[in-house]
Amino acid sequence: MEGIFITIQNPKVVVLGAGSLFFGRECIWQMVHSEHLNKGTLALVDTNEERLNKLVRLARMVVDANQVELKIEGSLDRKQVLQDADFVVLSFAKDTVKYRGIDCEISEKYGIRMCSGDTIGPGGIFRVMRELPMIMDCAKDIEKMCPDAWVINYINPSTVNGIALKKYAPNLKSFALCDSHHMPHKKIIYAERAGIINDKSEYSEEIDRKFNLSIAGVNHFTWLLNAEYEGKDLLPTIAESLKISAEKETVGGDTGAKALYNDAISYQLYDIFGYVPTCTAHTKEYVPYWQGLGRLKDSIPPLSIWETEDRYKRHDMMWRQIDSFLSGETPISEYMNTFGPDHATDIIENMVGGLGKPFYINTLNQVAVENMNDDSFLELLCEVTMDEIKPLPVGEMPRGIRGMQELVLDTHELTVAAVLEGDRKKLRRAMLTDPLVNSIADSDQIIEELLDLEKDVIPRDWYAKDFA
Repeated sequence: MEGIFITIQNPKVVVLGAGSLFFGRECIWQMVHSEHLNKGTLALVDTNEERLNKLVRLARMVVDANQVELKIEGSLDRKQVLQDADFVVLSFAKDTVKYRGIDCEISEKYGIRMCSGDTIGPGGIFRVMRELPMIMDCAKDIEKMCPDAWVINYINPSTVNGIALKKYAPNLKSFALCDSHHMPHKKIIYAERAGIINDKSEYSEEIDRKFNLSIAGVNHFTWLLNAEYEGKDLLPTIAESLKISAEKETVGGDTGAKALYNDAISYQLYDIFGYVPTCTAHTKEYVPYWQGLGRLKDSIPPLSIWETEDRYKRHDMMWRQIDSFLSGETPISEYMNTFGPDHATDIIENMVGGLGKPFYINTLNQVAVENMNDDSFLELLCEVTMDEIKPLPVGEMPRGIRGMQELVLDTHELTVAAVLEGDRKKLRRAMLTDPLVNSIADSDQIIEELLDLEKDVIPRDWYAKDFA
């Protein structure tokens, strides 16, 4: 990537949903670590005052310990800090562990198994019901207060929310992210699987230049379409590595629902379609093969269900870690050795500093995938500057995979329309287009039960309408 890039001094980054620990901790690390960011401002916003105060205090402690000039702001009201923002990161969710658990429990009752439940299936649709109205409220405030800011959606379903911002807030500069394709970490993983390196410490800029990957698809349903090193096709080698590791996977590792049988599933999908899924922890939820619907016993068992209680424990552990830094039990000097770069703030650093690095972004296709529509919202390797997000050419999406991609996109597009128009018929249509739904009666009942169980967080307008 060559050329002259616009850069900015003293950038202001506003994080809406600072209590989202999967992003918040790494965000602080990156803003302090980066010479391109650590003279700017990090504004943290959350509606939970106790959590907000902890994150603000933690950020200031890290700033002081590292003697950087980064200014830390905190607010319960986004309108107090949006002014002059260069970037606004959306990273919030209302009681997401609880409600994803409800989504998955009710769906399982009607034969739909979801190991994550936040992107596809009834879980994905109802997460949009809960989160998207607030996202669009934020977009309205951004349009008024900092219309030139880049808006980065970090909330699942990333594609659905990204489509909504593009279609219903077209004047904003926006894109969506998922951390599963954080570069160069993704390339390093495949370099190890391909036998180019034995350990990530061996990865170098020279190897990076010689190792070419093409990954594309709808977020969480992406595929490795090409892998070459010095002209040699390494896709079969990567697939064989998955086949070998499938024999011992989950032994001594993460046995959560999203982690189970991923290598075995990856290889089985490669065996069927000739390409490797790159986000199998989610992709296995997009296809019906592991829903337990077959008459014969499969070599891979049906999907395990999202584990609500274990997730609560994981979140509690992360808060205890933060409390440990705040209390001094863990020296704040250890913070920068404990965490590392985050995908969103890596991209912000790249844009601010004009570093010219490519990143995987969820955005409009713009002819990158030749046989899909230009307005298809896909995860693609992009040139990322303060001026634009420019997808790099991929070629064609293979038959079979392309058809499934289009079905998922139709489901996502219908979900956006249903939620933002408050249209029950379109909500029903989205559910019945979804690749996991196989019964009209069951689908209607899932909608009714989830509307009832989640009425505390779903806009009241939905309860004054019927299907007629």
